[in-house]
Amino acid sequence: MKKIKYLLIFMFCITIAEAQHTNVMISNQNSPEEVSICIDPLNTNRLVAGANIDSYYYSTNTGSTWVLGTLASPYGVWGDPAIACDRYGNFYFFHLSNPPSGGTWIDRIVCQKSTNNGVNWNSGTFMGLNGSKAQDKHWPAIDRRNNNIYVTWTEFDDYGSTNTSDSSRILFSKSTDDGQSWSATKKLNKISGDCIDDDNTVEGAVPAIGPNGEVYVAWVGPAGLVFDKSTNEGNTWLLNDIFVSDAPGGWAFDIPGISRCNGLPIIACDTSNGPNRGTIYINWSDQRNGTTDTDVWLKKSTDGGQTWGTLKRVNDDPAGKQQFFTWMTIDQVTGYIYFVFYDRRNYSNSNTDVYMAISKDGGNSFKNFKISQSPFLPNSSVFFGDYTNITAHNGIVRPIWARLDNTALSIWTALVDTSQIFTTINEISPNYATLDQNYPNPFTQETYFAYKLHQTCNVSLKVYDMFGREIATLVDNETKPVGKYIVPFNSKQYNLTSGIYYFSLILPDKIIKKKMIVVN
Repeated sequence: MKKIKYLLIFMFCITIAEAQHTNVMISNQNSPEEVSICIDPLNTNRLVAGANIDSYYYSTNTGSTWVLGTLASPYGVWGDPAIACDRYGNFYFFHLSNPPSGGTWIDRIVCQKSTNNGVNWNSGTFMGLNGSKAQDKHWPAIDRRNNNIYVTWTEFDDYGSTNTSDSSRILFSKSTDDGQSWSATKKLNKISGDCIDDDNTVEGAVPAIGPNGEVYVAWVGPAGLVFDKSTNEGNTWLLNDIFVSDAPGGWAFDIPGISRCNGLPIIACDTSNGPNRGTIYINWSDQRNGTTDTDVWLKKSTDGGQTWGTLKRVNDDPAGKQQFFTWMTIDQVTGYIYFVFYDRRNYSNSNTDVYMAISKDGGNSFKNFKISQSPFLPNSSVFFGDYTNITAHNGIVRPIWARLDNTALSIWTALVDTSQIFTTINEISPNYATLDQNYPNPFTQETYFAYKLHQTCNVSLKVYDMFGREIATLVDNETKPVGKYIVPFNSKQYNLTSGIYYFSLILPDKIIKKKMIVVN
C-alpha cells in the first residue's frame, strides 16, 4: 500500500513539475474587461480585483478561487477600475462616476473602501469635481509609512472636443485620513494637451512612492513621456517636467483585432532592502520599430528621476511581432520587477498569448515566459479595455488579463510558479547562498532544511503550499553571518496533509525555492 502511495505522489509531482503556470478564470459574467488586481502585503492569501464597469472580485486563497460582486455608489460607477491596499489591509476601489442625479458623466473620481477584504464596500468619497469637466484615467499609490493615499488623473475641459481652446491636464489629490476626504487638486503638467483623447492629450498619469515618501508621477502627451516628483507629500512639485523618452508613433496606436490600444506608462519605485532600493522604473509600449512591431520598453533612474538611463527592450523575441498592453510591478520584498503583456510572437495572425517578464538585476536583463495556457483571437468589434495589471509580494505573483473566446469575454489570473522561473534565473546570480534539498524527502513528520551563506545578509525561510499560500515562517528577515544553518520542520505542528509543498530561502536579491513531499 505504501508503495502505491509513493507512486501516486511521484506521478503527481511529475505532473506539477511539467504543468504550465495554472490559469484560473476569475469570471466570465457581465462581459468583464479592463482589469485591476491587488494583493494584501499583510496576508498574501487575500486579493481583490476589479473589471469594467462595476464588477469586483475577492479571493482568500491567493487567487485559486474568487467571489464576484457588483459595486454600487450614489455617485455612480463607470469603469476604469484601480485597486489599492493600505498598511492596515484595507482595500480601495477607485473608479469613474456616472451620477444618477445631480451630476454629469465622469465628473469626478470616486474612491470606495472595504475593511473586510473586499467583501463589502462603503458608498465612497470623491475628488476632482469641477463643474461639468470630465475626470478620466486615474491611478492611486499608497505610502505605507503614513498611509497617505495619492491619486493622479487627466481632466478634460470637454472630453472629445476638437476645439483648440479646450485642453487636458494632469491633476493630483491626496487623502491623509484613509480615504475619508481629499485635498484640493493640483495641476502637475507644464505642457497641456488637447481633449481628443489621442496622442496629443496628456494621459496615463500613474504615481509611485519612493523609500522616503517621495511621490513620483509619469504620463505621456505632446511633450513625450515625462516625469514629475514631490518630496513633501505632494505639497509642491518640480518647476519643469523632466523628459524621459519620446513615444514614436504616439501613445495611441492600432493593433489588429483590438478596438483601441495604447502604450500609456507605468511607474514603480524599488522600496525593498535590496541592491536597487530607490531606483525608479517607467514601463510602456510604442511602435518605434514600425506598426507591425510594437514593443515593451523600460527606462530607469537611479538619482531620483533627474536623469534616465538607456532604453531597454523587455520582450526578448526576434523583431517583427506585437507586444502590447503592458503593466509592471515590483515585489518590494525581493526587488524583482515583473511585467505582464499580450504577445503574438508565436503566430502569423492575430492569435494572442499572455506573457510575463521578470528582471532580478534592476532592469538590466529580462527573462520572458508564457503564462496563458492557450491563445485567443481578439475581435475589434468587442472592446477589450485599456490595460492589464499585475501584483506581487514576497514571491506571490498574480497577473490579470482579459481574453475573448468567440464573442465571450472573461478575465483570468495565473498562479505563477516562481520556482520554474528562478531555477534558470538563479544560475546567473552570485553564488553567495545555497539551499539544499530537505532531508529526508519525502517525509512523514520531521524533516530538515539546510542552507549556507558565503556573506552576511538578511534571510527568511518560509514554507508554502502548492498554491503559494504561506504555511510557516521559520526565519523572518534575520541578519545571518557566514555559515551553514540547519532548521528543523515538523509537519504535524502545522497540520499538513499529504501532498506537495515548497520551502523558500528569501534573500535580498533572489529567492531560492524547492519542492518537498509530505506523506502521512
